[in-house]
Amino acid sequence: MQGWKDIERGVEVTPAFGNQINITYNGLLSKSGADRVFLHCGYGDPNNWRDVTTMQMDRTARGWEKNVPMKNHTLAFCFKDSANNWDNNNGYNWIARI
Repeated sequence: MQGWKDIERGVEVTPAFGNQINITYNGLLSKSGADRVFLHCGYGDPNNWRDVTTMQMDRTARGWEKNVPMKNHTLAFCFKDSANNWDNNNGYNWIARI
């Protein structure tokens, strides 16, 4: 997998160890002072997510980060904060493919 950046919206995806990717978020929720950020993601068809989960991200010097296993060739994801505000890329979410 080759990594990518959505600089405008503060999202970066990079290969991690094994069959995992690292997602870094420094977007709207982070810039609005979120005290916690969660990665909401699912596998397979971006319009019909499977194995949907929500995981708390770790605050780092780069923003909020989480390593995620790639169970399938496609991972769709978005973000929310502890106040249930969402950043879903204007309804399009983000997609990582390997």
